[in-house]
Amino acid sequence: MKNKYNGIYIALMTPFDEKENINEKVLEAYIKYLLKFDIQGFYVGGSTAEALMMQDEERKNLFKLVKKYTTKDIKLIAHVGSLSTKSAIDMGLYAKELGYDAISAIVPFYYGLSQDEILSYYFDIVSAVKHDMIIYNFSPSGNSPFTLQTFKKLFENEHIVGIKHTSQNLFALNQIKSLGNISIFNGYDELMLAGLSMGATGGIGSTYNIMPQKYIDLYSAFNSGDMEKAKAIQDEICEIITTLIECGVLPSEKYLVSKNGFDMGDCKKPFAKLTADNKKILDKLYEEKLS
Repeated sequence: MKNKYNGIYIALMTPFDEKENINEKVLEAYIKYLLKFDIQGFYVGGSTAEALMMQDEERKNLFKLVKKYTTKDIKLIAHVGSLSTKSAIDMGLYAKELGYDAISAIVPFYYGLSQDEILSYYFDIVSAVKHDMIIYNFSPSGNSPFTLQTFKKLFENEHIVGIKHTSQNLFALNQIKSLGNISIFNGYDELMLAGLSMGATGGIGSTYNIMPQKYIDLYSAFNSGDMEKAKAIQDEICEIITTLIECGVLPSEKYLVSKNGFDMGDCKKPFAKLTADNKKILDKLYEEKLS
């Protein structure tokens, strides 16, 4: 059964200390807090976690710590994507050994790989790790690194069971849906309702960290057919995200989570720190929409 990963998965952020090391104490407390919500899983070591700014051993340590402190029976997906296939395989094997339910990987960026090279990247990983794989399709430019034919070939593999579709191209999402009974996660939070409408079976999101209940309620409203409620929640989410974009999304999210009592620290460099004006804007947002 390929379509077995559905619902709300928080793209877990990483708390850092002043030396940019993982703050284990805060991570433990934060995970315990999030487990109080009716979520289906964590997506660990992705963009929100700032994992691509970490060394491989740091990423493996993050996998270990999240597994250690996730005491509730939810699914864990480890993002192991790397410019190096060898590194991705190594991290994938480690995540599987820890007991993660699935691995995920973004297409290696920078070099502009051919479709055959993209296929080889994923097939090499799943051939070595032999574990469920969630493709990470991230196309901030709007141009997906995948063709539909490439998707078709990927999903013919027994281990490739789903996709995190972080793209504004929802027509492509619908086309992917037609390829088979696979798990499709909406990736852009501001398009959650639209993604569900076009065939997504759940969502993996960054802003779920600051407002998990809103996404749980949106998902529930959509599945129960209450589109008016779902649209109202999505409108509120979009209003909040607009402010986050104005101030810087990841630094803003960390600041807002810190206001809930979890000192997430600053984002890794080269991310800039929030200005005093940014913090005033976010304080107002927190009081009006998130407290």
